[in-house]
Amino acid sequence: MEHLDRAREALRLESTAVARAADRLGDEISRAAALILASPGKVVVTGMGKSGLIGRKISATLSATGTTSVFLHPAEALHGDLGIYADGDPTLLISKSGATEELVRLVPMLRRYESPLIGILGNPDGPLAKEVDVVLDASVEREADPHNLVPTASALVALALGDALAVALMNARRFTPEAFGQLHPGGQLGRNLRLRVRDAMHTGTDVAWVRPDVPLKDVVIAMTQHALGAACVVDSDGSLAGLITDGDLRRALQSHDDIRELMAAAIMTARPVAVGPDATLGEALRLMEDRPSQISVLPVVDGARCVGLLRIHDVYRGR
Repeated sequence: MEHLDRAREALRLESTAVARAADRLGDEISRAAALILASPGKVVVTGMGKSGLIGRKISATLSATGTTSVFLHPAEALHGDLGIYADGDPTLLISKSGATEELVRLVPMLRRYESPLIGILGNPDGPLAKEVDVVLDASVEREADPHNLVPTASALVALALGDALAVALMNARRFTPEAFGQLHPGGQLGRNLRLRVRDAMHTGTDVAWVRPDVPLKDVVIAMTQHALGAACVVDSDGSLAGLITDGDLRRALQSHDDIRELMAAAIMTARPVAVGPDATLGEALRLMEDRPSQISVLPVVDGARCVGLLRIHDVYRGR
């Protein structure tokens, strides 16, 4: 239990440190955002050691949310990598001590590029604080390890302040989920934001279509021939009357000794959850999953007319 207690205490210390940073945060976040928004160029993020690792993540978050950013290793900056700068590019400097030698040496060179300087500093009264234009206070009372040595709480607070700055910039730029999707074309997240239901749904002869007065035997045959896990029950005008899933078939067999007289209307789910063809895959996924009882298939309706079927497999893997 001692290990568990230590681990829990570490999490509590870190969460408390972030909460206190939030309480301290004031107008400086707006001033930092304003410096970045005033520049047409990129944000350069720099830091040594663990602060550098945090800086890489902050830079990636900025780039992913509409603010172009690159990470610059401060030691490499002194050996040629200052060439990435264009005049006026803002710099975000991250330092737990607020006195990192490589960053202190870098500051005069950055001023030659007229770079606005923003510091995420664990010591808001240190040498770097006197050199930068805006200080985001990343100080902590103690680290989370028993000896108060390892950058744990301080690293997390620096990361959280970087996230806070990114969120403030997203708000200022009115950054939308659609824009996020454009920057994330790969992976499931990008697929959910970028693609529409019409891009992944099954239509036409791929779908089992049945009328409400069709015998259950014919429903089973149709679902066997079109193995999507469901049949769309439609009226003569193509409007959606209901949905029959594999689960509905099993429940019908369990509750009826003789199914020969059963019709589709008797076992279908009337007024099922449905989605429109122009909804994003992410919106369709929420309809399936964000509910007390999850579902794995959605009829696709355009107005009242049923035009297709979308499975959860289509959202995750495509057809």
